[in-house]
Amino acid sequence: MVVLVDIRIGIINSPREIAFESSQTKEDVQKVVADALEGGKPFFTLNDQKGKLFIVPVANLGYLEVGTEERGRVGFVN
Repeated sequence: MVVLVDIRIGIINSPREIAFESSQTKEDVQKVVADALEGGKPFFTLNDQKGKLFIVPVANLGYLEVGTEERGRVGFVN
């Protein structure tokens, strides 16, 4: 059973947001971002469920939205 979390990241001065699903937990995502903000790091990284790496610059972070955790979808959509 795979649990996926929807993540949306807004970047300042960018009309598009970054949106993806991750197998990281909400708590993991929150810790990564909080550590970067509190530690003065220039960026933080997150992974999607397919293994893509997203490097987000802290200075340009507009917002971060972490959705609810859902089980992985299997099958067809009607």
